[in-house]
Amino acid sequence: MLTLLFAIGLLVFSGIAALFAGRSPLISTVIGVSGALVSCVVGLVPAIRVLSLGTVESFRTVWQVPGGSFYVELDALSALFLIPILGVSAICVLYGGQYLQVYKNENKLGWAWLWVNLLIASMVLVVVARNAILFLVAWEIMSLSSYFLVTFQYYRKGVREAGWTYLIATQLGTAFLLVLFILLGESGGSLDFDHFMFTHGSWSGISANVLFVLAIIGFGTKAGFVPFHVWLPEAHPAAPSHVSAIMSGVMIKTGIYGLLRTLTFLGSPPEWWGWLLIGIGMTSGVLGVLYAIAQHDLKRLLAYHSVENIGIITLGIGIGVLGISIQSPQMIALGFAGGLLHVINHAFFKSLLFLGAGSIIHATGTAEVDRLGGLLKRMPWTGVTFLIGAVAISGLPPLNGFISEFLIYVGAFTGAIQKTTPLAPLIGVIASLALIGGLAAACFAKAFGISFLGEARSQHAANPHEVGWIMRSSMLLLAAGCLLIVIFSPRLIGMMSSPIAVITGLPTTSLLMELQPASDWLWTILQVVSIFLGLLGILATIRYLLLRRKQVELNVTWDCGYVQPSSGRMQYTASSFAQPITDLSRLFLGTSKTFIPPQGYFPEASSFHTDTPDWYRRHIYGYLFSGLCWLSSKLRWFQHGRVHLYILYIAVTLLLLLIWNLG
Repeated sequence: MLTLLFAIGLLVFSGIAALFAGRSPLISTVIGVSGALVSCVVGLVPAIRVLSLGTVESFRTVWQVPGGSFYVELDALSALFLIPILGVSAICVLYGGQYLQVYKNENKLGWAWLWVNLLIASMVLVVVARNAILFLVAWEIMSLSSYFLVTFQYYRKGVREAGWTYLIATQLGTAFLLVLFILLGESGGSLDFDHFMFTHGSWSGISANVLFVLAIIGFGTKAGFVPFHVWLPEAHPAAPSHVSAIMSGVMIKTGIYGLLRTLTFLGSPPEWWGWLLIGIGMTSGVLGVLYAIAQHDLKRLLAYHSVENIGIITLGIGIGVLGISIQSPQMIALGFAGGLLHVINHAFFKSLLFLGAGSIIHATGTAEVDRLGGLLKRMPWTGVTFLIGAVAISGLPPLNGFISEFLIYVGAFTGAIQKTTPLAPLIGVIASLALIGGLAAACFAKAFGISFLGEARSQHAANPHEVGWIMRSSMLLLAAGCLLIVIFSPRLIGMMSSPIAVITGLPTTSLLMELQPASDWLWTILQVVSIFLGLLGILATIRYLLLRRKQVELNVTWDCGYVQPSSGRMQYTASSFAQPITDLSRLFLGTSKTFIPPQGYFPEASSFHTDTPDWYRRHIYGYLFSGLCWLSSKLRWFQHGRVHLYILYIAVTLLLLLIWNLG
């Protein structure tokens, strides 16, 4: 445990040192990157040890803060989340060292590295904290440091608005968490987590149902549950790409961790908790991918896919919670294993995709899909790694996204064939997973095809350059991680038993027995896929040998009757590619269209454009905050500039609080 605390301290120290070296961008970057890399490697050692052995390491000492002690602990559940936090963050920091060099003349790289290192340190502290005050302090540091990273380019109006949206959302979520921990601390007699164990029907009249709903809202805001997701598509496109990768691939998972940790306090869950989580997962998954396929900005598209994948994780957790309530060991093991493994998988392939988007922006200066095209010829490394991430996020074999989704499928099917639960909702889980996978494949066919294939659609994509080797190596490491998880998946599935045991209290031996059949099936599937890929390789080799001496001729394509059409305009756009799906989903998306059809026998111009604003942001939060602004304007008479009356307000408030306390 002391090793992990040393890693946290080194992260903070190197961030401060990078700030003081800010006058020299190179020295600041070297200090920030090297400090983060060393800290992450050091911190990974105890995390891997605890996860593989199923042990617990803790450190506890008295401090001056009331309500408990300075208490940190590393168990299997914390170790599972530490692996993507430290591993993926290290790779993203390495990428950011080269990515941020374009800002070296702005004299703010020292601040950037301070906030990045504080973000990583606070995420580590969140998952090991075992005291409510310590947890909330780390949670706030994580929120504020990520806010300053989102607003790195604060001179842009859109970035400032995205930062405020994120800050307001995260503070609203923290308000619910504050109430949650106050109630837990009052009932447990201490703010240390080991006093939160819930064994009765209620605490002082506060039922476990209330605490569970508070946790759903508080942690769900950070995770990105629909309808608390509205900050994600605003903040991720605004932040630098390596920060987007950390926030989307890693930081939002702290919301999942907090929810799982809260479940360990509340005892045996009622059945409706599982159904609520399943409903949230289905809604977030389907709506997230539908909104993603309608986007034109590559990073905004990826942000909505974070909502989708958080939905998939929540589906797995919901199946596990439902399994606890109906006492189904198979559903418990498969549901939680699928959800937890998807936490790791999503961290790798989503970070890879955001780094790929960052490379595109770095090379072309734009993230608008309709302005790209033909990048695979000029940026092959970025194109291949982005394609690996696209296949993985679509849940297709043989990459890692398929592994975790397969476990959730089997968990839902196991529940469906049992007679202790309603059949229709679990069939809905299977159908929604299939729908999410199909729509994700269609979305990334659009994103990859329009960005990397065809011809350049604008001057931005006409002469791009491949990114440097440091940025390439970061993407290659994440792509290799997507492949290695598949290779070692039978072993990894077994390792999920230790964190599941922390959540449920079941023995690891029984959980391993329940996971073993799924591991065997998966091994068989991987063997079949390997044979299939081998046959494809043989056919590709035969084709190459047959055609290598053939002469290849080039010719123009059919021009649809247009005179001298440009190669960039005679291609699918993001709007036209997604139009069949957005038309079918217009009831949920509310997509608006702008269409100028061809006119006359020899038309000079025509255009088609779609726009899909977030319905929840416009119609729920927009009206809510407009109403609050209107109400605030009606109370302006309180603010009149007379200081002596302000002092009177304070005195009256203190007097009322004193009377209430005495009462």
